[in-house]
Amino acid sequence: MSGAVSDGAALITPEAAKPIRARIIDWLAGSVSAQRDRWRLWAPVAFGGGCAVYFALPEEPPLWPLALFAVLASAAWIIARRRGAGRGLTVPLMLVACLALGLAAAKARTERVEAPIAPALAEPTVIEGWVVDVDSPGARGSRVVLAPVRIRGLAPEETPLRLRATLRGAAPAPGTPIRVFAILNPPPPPASPGSYDFGRNAFFLGMGGVAFGLGETRAATLPEPPEGLQRLMWLNGVRFDLASRIVDRLGERTGGIAAAMTTGHESWLIQEDMDAMRDSGLFHILSISGLHMAIVGGFVFFGVRLLVACWPWLALRVSGKKIAAWAGLVAVGAYLLISGGPPPAERAATTAAIAFLAVLLDRRAISMNALAVAAFVVLIFRPESIVQPGFQMSFAATAALVALAENWPVRTREISAPWIIVTTQRFGAWLFAACAASLVAGMATGPFAMQHFNRTAVFGLIANVSTAPISSFIMMPALALGAALEPLGLGGPFLAVAGWGVDLMLAIGHWTANLPGAVRTIPSAPDIALPIAFLGVLWLCLWKGRGRWVGVPFALAVLLWPRPPAPDLWIGDAATTAGVRVERTAIQLRPGVRQFPIDLWSQRRGLALVAPDDSWIADRFSRRPVQTGPLALWWGTRAPDEDQLSALCASAEVVAVRAVLSSLPGDCDARLVLDGADFARGGAVELWREDGGWRGVWTLEERGDRPWSPRA
Repeated sequence: MSGAVSDGAALITPEAAKPIRARIIDWLAGSVSAQRDRWRLWAPVAFGGGCAVYFALPEEPPLWPLALFAVLASAAWIIARRRGAGRGLTVPLMLVACLALGLAAAKARTERVEAPIAPALAEPTVIEGWVVDVDSPGARGSRVVLAPVRIRGLAPEETPLRLRATLRGAAPAPGTPIRVFAILNPPPPPASPGSYDFGRNAFFLGMGGVAFGLGETRAATLPEPPEGLQRLMWLNGVRFDLASRIVDRLGERTGGIAAAMTTGHESWLIQEDMDAMRDSGLFHILSISGLHMAIVGGFVFFGVRLLVACWPWLALRVSGKKIAAWAGLVAVGAYLLISGGPPPAERAATTAAIAFLAVLLDRRAISMNALAVAAFVVLIFRPESIVQPGFQMSFAATAALVALAENWPVRTREISAPWIIVTTQRFGAWLFAACAASLVAGMATGPFAMQHFNRTAVFGLIANVSTAPISSFIMMPALALGAALEPLGLGGPFLAVAGWGVDLMLAIGHWTANLPGAVRTIPSAPDIALPIAFLGVLWLCLWKGRGRWVGVPFALAVLLWPRPPAPDLWIGDAATTAGVRVERTAIQLRPGVRQFPIDLWSQRRGLALVAPDDSWIADRFSRRPVQTGPLALWWGTRAPDEDQLSALCASAEVVAVRAVLSSLPGDCDARLVLDGADFARGGAVELWREDGGWRGVWTLEERGDRPWSPRA
């Protein structure tokens, strides 16, 4: 007798008769066996892990040990495969080899792009150079990317390749030679220990310093620039001219949004609209990334394919699908050039190009394999992308959407049904798919938004679903046609249609942002939580079968991880500003001064900024408590005299002084006094009160000694 054993009404199958341990082992074996065609998808994950390990190192490693590790690990994997070893050996060896290659690639990229970094000069200097591009404006004025030719006080070998310069007045057009009297500094370090490193990002963009113009910008007489720089300035000039034409057509408010989405220029964006787009979860539409490339490339692809199908003679002789794929490639490449080629646009163009190449090679355009190839290509050429929020969010969202497409049920098509029923069903299916896509993409990018930007748009799903048909079918196609025809003077009608879409999108964004509780602020989790969440999201997307749900608790790491206590004090680099924590608020000792760093710090710690009240005394160079408090701040460039320093020490447990002190009065014996020498060595500092004393963490110590952050 075989099959099942019957006992009354109960039926015991052979599977149920197995011990629980044996059933678990069988389930695990079946789950692992189902991944036979998925293991290669983990190769770019391991490669990116190697890149991430490199950037997490506190000290800069030499190249040769990393290269040797990569060669040996790769050789071990290749030998194991050629000898026919099982997947139990070859898969781990493949992952180790990819991790080693990621380490070596990141180090090689660093050495390849390393260039001079501007020192912090004691006095303002004269900078002469070419305007390469117009950058987004800052709080102090217009900004440009400058290719310096001469900097007074610096030798040619010390001169950075590029500077980001803030100028007075309107920004000069790309290709303009200028001369400016300015303060020169290296790129800014992180605002607080462990926060986003702007200097590292600038290093890999070739940006060796920042300049703040003190006077009017004047014309300069400079030698002829290199041919490569001439071509770049010409292209940026075309981009800037196109952006100006769009703004002239649509007005500053609507045209500024349209110009940002077309050319990447953010010079005309209004802060109120930017805040509304951010609070409604629509800010990603302003940054040229995957959504824009997908819409433009897809619009051209389907448009060309339709045109070929409408010409029977041509449709019978060529593959309309492949002709359309070539057209999509051209469109994506042109859009990349017009956008200025920022890293997010490069990543999106790479992903779209691989999808079109898959069509040309008769492969599935939207698949995990294509996404894995795109991730590999991006990380090989730009390993630094792994630590950038844009890369993390874009690839997490794309992987989640591809996984959703893989598991989306195939709809049964009716043979015959009234058109009203078919139309209603298709609209309902599209609406459900749009909601599912927005929800899945939002959940995939949620950990990164919480960790990097410390905010969640509560009604982002509503805003994104509402704007999806506008951006996909009206705004982006009309912008693409308008931008292509505007140099001929024929883009007006299409830009007008795009302008209507922009206005409607802004209306939705403002309405959503003004809903009660539209934004929730979340403090950052410890650094280890984000890699765990990233791996959890990837596990959910890449693993086949029910075992994928094991990744859920890991994907929620950023949300669930307990937050450490916020610091009691934060003092910015050079002691020019500071914050004092009071429960869930932070008193800003210099409101409106160096606002950006303290905004980032307070958001990261989940604190609301408030202005000092009457319990604080302020004069020209300092602020201190009326009665003994936690912090007194002296921001004057000259050191306080003995009486002033005694008054500061008498009023606070911690005294921060911008200048370097030569001696301390007796009133400071029981106080923690930090002066300019401390801030020059350590940058910004966070302080916690512990056991009657103070524990401090300095930004530059956490940052490490790397080529983009040489330790003082």
